Amino acid sequence: MVIVQLTTDNRQDTHQYDRDTPWFGTAPEALLQGFVSLPEVRVHVISCTQKAMRSPEKLAPNIWFHSSHVPKWGWLRTGYRGCIRATREKVRELRPDIVHGQGTERDCALAAIFTGLPNVLTVHGNMRLIARVNKARPFTYAWLAARIEAFTLPRSMGVVCITRYTEQAVADLARRTWVVPNAVDASFFEIVRKPIEPKTILCVGHITVRKNQNRFIEALDPIAAAAGFNVLFLGAASERDDYARNFFQLVKTRAWCRYGGMINRDQLKRHLAEATALVLPSLEDNCPMVVLEAMAAGVPVAAARVGGVPELIDDARTGLLLDPLQPASIMDAVRRLINEPACAARLALEAKREAQARFHPREIAARHLEIYGEVIKSRS
Repeated sequence: MVIVQLTTDNRQDTHQYDRDTPWFGTAPEALLQGFVSLPEVRVHVISCTQKAMRSPEKLAPNIWFHSSHVPKWGWLRTGYRGCIRATREKVRELRPDIVHGQGTERDCALAAIFTGLPNVLTVHGNMRLIARVNKARPFTYAWLAARIEAFTLPRSMGVVCITRYTEQAVADLARRTWVVPNAVDASFFEIVRKPIEPKTILCVGHITVRKNQNRFIEALDPIAAAAGFNVLFLGAASERDDYARNFFQLVKTRAWCRYGGMINRDQLKRHLAEATALVLPSLEDNCPMVVLEAMAAGVPVAAARVGGVPELIDDARTGLLLDPLQPASIMDAVRRLINEPACAARLALEAKREAQARFHPREIAARHLEIYGEVIKSRS
């Protein structure tokens, strides 16, 4: 089987045009790891960039990479027409059996549906729901991404939903759906845990209303100083944003809060090795990768009972679920992870077993091959 994967080259997003090697989102990269273990398939990864860059021809023995140079005019301002055209030309040259668009918020979904070939899309972030939670203003990125999602989903032959929560969210648009969780980079299963003192709670995610960091800080005010733990926040933040400015003010006035900024995957692995626990108090989430990665690493997890999170965590068995709007619920979850080490260790052990069975790259890649076969058969 010949597969085309359309995904974003993060060198474009970060403007690191001098790097020689592409890098992708955590979930697409982990899926590619799984395909490496399936030598019977050939995978071609296509990414569009605004500048021509040096890139390897192959990422693995059975995985090729193609970087399509598309000038700035061919991106969002023209509905990604340049990206659509460049991808279609490359796909006609490669003649794959199926095209898989990773994510609905940018060019990948649009390019996939306009190839004219059997195709599926994966919804990583529910853009319509995110726009609603963040109250996106007209013509902002989130507002436009929500409309791209609404346009592309009914025009694809099927949608891979990483949780049932997403499946319900796209039921009014998708022709056909499958529920397959994200794969986790295999290296996260190999992390050796060395928790540090004082005990450190990780909270990972961009500093936004949806991720709910400010309420989380205020909820822990009554117990943090006496309990003797730190909270380390990791993720991008813009000081031009009112919510982020309030966040920085909260952190500045609390000795137990630290902000570590945006980090790479190797840094995240180090933080997971040292952390006492991971807590995610989001107001909306689909399949947050950091929860899966923490489970794979054997880090105790507490996360909000929202969106697709309850499908990832079995409450009191593989982690703890909390109410992100109730300070008492947040405090109780943190207390248990900090003050009950035997409970935390049991949760972490069960979570690691669960992650190995459900989220390992080879398992997720094999499930994708089954889906591709169904789509190709139905098209023929």
